[in-house]
Amino acid sequence: MRSRNTADINRVSARCLRVVVYFLAVFYAYLLILKDYNMWILSVSFGAAVIFALIPAIMISVFKLESRKLTQHVMLWCTVIVSVILITELNYSGYPFIMFPLLLASLYYNRTFVLYASLLMNAGILASAVVQIEIPDIVLNPIFYEYDARFAEMIIPLIMIEITMSFVAFFIVDRNSLMIDKYIDSAATMRENENYLIYAFSEISENKSKETGEHIRRVAEYMKVLGLASGFDREYCEKLAAGAMMHDIGKLMIPEEILDKPSRLTDDEYQIMKNHVLYGEALLKDCPGEIMRIASILAKEHHERWDGKGYLGMKGQEIAYISRLISVCDVFDALTTARSYKKSWTVDEAYNEIVKNSGTQFDPSVVRLFIAKFDEFREIHDRIPDKKIY
Repeated sequence: MRSRNTADINRVSARCLRVVVYFLAVFYAYLLILKDYNMWILSVSFGAAVIFALIPAIMISVFKLESRKLTQHVMLWCTVIVSVILITELNYSGYPFIMFPLLLASLYYNRTFVLYASLLMNAGILASAVVQIEIPDIVLNPIFYEYDARFAEMIIPLIMIEITMSFVAFFIVDRNSLMIDKYIDSAATMRENENYLIYAFSEISENKSKETGEHIRRVAEYMKVLGLASGFDREYCEKLAAGAMMHDIGKLMIPEEILDKPSRLTDDEYQIMKNHVLYGEALLKDCPGEIMRIASILAKEHHERWDGKGYLGMKGQEIAYISRLISVCDVFDALTTARSYKKSWTVDEAYNEIVKNSGTQFDPSVVRLFIAKFDEFREIHDRIPDKKIY
């Protein structure tokens, strides 16, 4: 959760820098109208500032690096460079930008990062003044011409302001980081409790048949594998796994003599058994939260077939994608698990059966993911064996 929080802050910071780009464009146009500056220097300096401001956005939008720790450091360095360019070229007009890196660093709820930003910006302030003295030709309107009393009178107060504000930011971030840590810990505990209750509730329905054992745990793990392979983020895959635990919750409404019947079901009994998907949807559809919404969909559609010959007659794209995932997971586990009415298949036999039914019972794109991740399915099957329930 902390990692996800950092990723969200990286995205917000990148948007802030995009706003700076819009500001630079407007300010550049304003300076062009004044015509009091060297247009070549103005264009090069503003162009460089725009490039550095867009680097974080490219890292996040194109290369999807928002979760990397490197990204926040690149974000800060780019912000400092943009600020240094502006205070070098604009002088008094650019001085408010010395606070920009500090403000951005404060978003991360990291005290060390705040001090790091202050150190970089102070170095940037000194570098800006030195550039004005040593290379005045690339500065639009230099105010320093030599290292004299005026240099000290202006630079030292700027640095002191930066240091003072960094300590203010440090204590604000310290307080906020404690609050966010408490929130994250509380949310994590609630998530663990929710998953425990979901598992316990789901196990009640599984235990009615007295021998399905660890079916719900394996199906949840299989769903997580296929969810990640489908490109979903880890948070959503955790929700998929939790929702998958309740896919057979409707069996609570099915008589035990039908669930445990060792021989073939009659047509009437089979129709009663098929109704567990509707019972499951009815039990879950009005429950709040995304996990329950996912669980409701999976409970209703987990017996649907790609060719339309499932319990409810849905076919192809009419079936939710997550339901097409659980269809493969549920069938694979059912085949490789002993039931009161059948012996278990080997994992290789189950693999061949699912591949054979690609395009009929199963979505071909999901079967391709299953083939690619079959070793992980085998590992989960071996790691979570059934336990006889008495």
